[in-house]
Amino acid sequence: MRTPDPAIPPAAASEETATTQIVLAFEDNRLASVLFGQYGQNLALIERRLGVVAEQRGNHVTIDGSRGACEQARHVLEGLYEQLKRGHDLSQGDVDGAIRQAIAQGSLFDYDPGSARAAFEEINLRKRPVRARTPAQDAYIRALKRHALVFGTGPAGTGKTWLAVAHAVQMFERKEIDRIVLSRPAVEAGERLGFLPGDLREKVDPYLRPVYDALYDLMDARIVERAMQAGEIEIAPLAFMRGRTLSNAAVILDEAQNATSMQMKMFLTRLGENSRMIVTGDPSQVDLPGGQTSGLSEAVKLLAGIEGVGHVAFTHEDVIRHELVARIVEAYDRRGGKP
Repeated sequence: MRTPDPAIPPAAASEETATTQIVLAFEDNRLASVLFGQYGQNLALIERRLGVVAEQRGNHVTIDGSRGACEQARHVLEGLYEQLKRGHDLSQGDVDGAIRQAIAQGSLFDYDPGSARAAFEEINLRKRPVRARTPAQDAYIRALKRHALVFGTGPAGTGKTWLAVAHAVQMFERKEIDRIVLSRPAVEAGERLGFLPGDLREKVDPYLRPVYDALYDLMDARIVERAMQAGEIEIAPLAFMRGRTLSNAAVILDEAQNATSMQMKMFLTRLGENSRMIVTGDPSQVDLPGGQTSGLSEAVKLLAGIEGVGHVAFTHEDVIRHELVARIVEAYDRRGGKP
């Protein structure tokens, strides 16, 4: 039996640890091929994460391992197959998310992938649904739905910004808000953007590229461009937020660890009627000059426990990029932060 990946918690222990075998058959050969992945890469990922051995023969797969781990592997494969049958694409991130969900659920032997409600929350968008892939992402989506102000902190690759934009887009599509406002500190330019060529959007584009990427990934490009021209989606550096009151809007501050204490206070007090505010950042990656205090870390501590404020802290276990990224983040965490 192969050793489970140490970066991911092992499958929930079952009282029955004896080795067992499960054989699964999938009717559609084409979908089965997509399910198993090119050269069986999806099966290999399941093997590493859950500590099972999966052998493929045509549209059949035989799974060997402990009863609990085999059941979890079955849940993963059957759930992903249902996703393919509904016409959705399948990425390695989807496979990873399904594995994490199976681990979080434990061994549910009466699980029915066709009818059971997903344990993790979803954000339903016109372009495609966005599903939480880790317990922390699930808690984050729940917090976004529940609170007017949410802090999402943790390392890169955990989906903080992407899910924040997805939530804002959902509210915009449902006409619960009139506009989306996206902001980020332009630390590298010292918040002085006048010397840069072009208009305001061209000046701040380099700093907000991850936010743009999320927008275009979650919305049709023509709708994004139209909304920007109409002012329904607004991109602005943090320095340009002073003196404004943002009503009927979803307001996102990304890379907030690079906001000073005064900037953070200024930003948080822009919250207007019927608005939601989402603040994301990695407290371990502060780039402020002169040893200035990060406004993000200070705000999280000051506002802890206040009604209407939520905070979800992500860790290396929530990284959903390449599996090696989680190990890299964990190594730096053990070292004590930045190199």
